[in-house]
Amino acid sequence: MTPSSLRTIHDEHAALAAVLKSLQLLQQRGPGANPQAFFDAMRAMLFYIDEFAERQHHPKESEWLFPRVAARCAEAAFAIERLDHDHEGGEAAVRELQHLLLAWELLGEARRRAFADALVRYVDFYLEHMRLEETAILPEAEKSLDANDWKELDAAFATNCDPLTGKY
Repeated sequence: MTPSSLRTIHDEHAALAAVLKSLQLLQQRGPGANPQAFFDAMRAMLFYIDEFAERQHHPKESEWLFPRVAARCAEAAFAIERLDHDHEGGEAAVRELQHLLLAWELLGEARRRAFADALVRYVDFYLEHMRLEETAILPEAEKSLDANDWKELDAAFATNCDPLTGKY
């Protein structure tokens, strides 16, 4: 049986990937005839990433999951080090996107390219980050963690409140 924390991580990754892809699609479409709704939607998606991924999801991975995997699988150390480093810079990266979006909204079309370029880099980075977790860390967790580990991980991840996965 798959531990609930593992299902939660997969569900949260799927929700985050959907938000990231939606950000890209919306940015490519542009503000159109209703710029207020456009910028509101973009801000809401960036807020979701900042509020949920950076404040709930990543800290639990770094605090609860990664140390347990690292203790049992030395081969995962490089990936864990990289992922923890990604987590450390995540909040600043999403805040930079929020700033660039606000500049586009308030200062006009001349600021669109800076936001678009930063968004492409951010989405590529984030999707690769989740791919690494799902291919290098989660399979090792499934192989090496014991029932007590999963009990603690399940309890930790059960407290996540993610409106996109329906878990409050």
